[in-house]
Amino acid sequence: MRSKLGLIVVALAIVYVVWGSTYLAIRVVVKEMPPLVGMGSRFLLASAVLAVILKLRGVDLRVTRAELAGSALLGLMLPFLGNGLVAVGEDHGAPSGVAALLVAAVPIWVTLYRFLSGDRPRRWSVVGVLLGFVGLAWLVLGGRGAGDVPLLGASLVLVASSFWAFGSWVQPRLTLPRNSFVITVHEMWTGGALMISAGLLRGETVSPGSYGVHTWIAWGYLVLVGSVVAFSAYVWLLGNAPIGLVATYAYVNPVVAVFLGWLILSEPVTSAVVIGGLVIVAAVAIVITVERPRDRDEAPALEPEAA
Repeated sequence: MRSKLGLIVVALAIVYVVWGSTYLAIRVVVKEMPPLVGMGSRFLLASAVLAVILKLRGVDLRVTRAELAGSALLGLMLPFLGNGLVAVGEDHGAPSGVAALLVAAVPIWVTLYRFLSGDRPRRWSVVGVLLGFVGLAWLVLGGRGAGDVPLLGASLVLVASSFWAFGSWVQPRLTLPRNSFVITVHEMWTGGALMISAGLLRGETVSPGSYGVHTWIAWGYLVLVGSVVAFSAYVWLLGNAPIGLVATYAYVNPVVAVFLGWLILSEPVTSAVVIGGLVIVAAVAIVITVERPRDRDEAPALEPEAA
């Protein structure tokens, strides 16, 4: 049980920190690359890299039709409609830090889906979610003026968070491969293919020779660290930790994004940012305490390939 809790902590730390930085990387990429084709190619390459790693470890990547359909549905909800719409939103002017703050609505959506399905989250889980949202609202209102956030870009990111939350919530209910990393491979290549197709249909064009070094560095970071490492950690968490606990990444990511905005873009850290950050951390502590696995029977066994 202790080893499993340790793996959950490590996976959460990866998702917390890395995904907080990806909003900035996406913002850099979409300045030159078209959003859907750029993010779609990112996921296609990431799936190929992960597939090679798994094959070298002797993992069988073959899946049934039902498992492929389940993985494709996740590819639609998470990489395509989730990550893809975030990229489009940032392409329409949503700042990276603001995008991270808007995606923080994921736990609210997850809680709504749980209520609609007849599941009743623990009272303190709901308190933690609401407290986190209050902290984020305080941070947004105190750190940025309403005029700084383009309505279309912000709306696209908020819609993206609802799709991402639905994909996260529905995953345990789908027929999927037993190995979490095999799920990730098929989820990323199907989502990437959908994004590239949608991008080409909306008239996006590709011109690799015109992209600068910073764009390629940010894109490469998204492929290897944001997708192969962090996305795999996230998918593993969905199968091995309570959804309320996994959803807390949406509280920490904005803190990381705001810090990077201060460090790289010289954005001011106001008292509202500090207070909002403290409230967010308190909310994360509440949800982690309430949602942590309580015994061996509640926590799913680790898959050998995921160890």
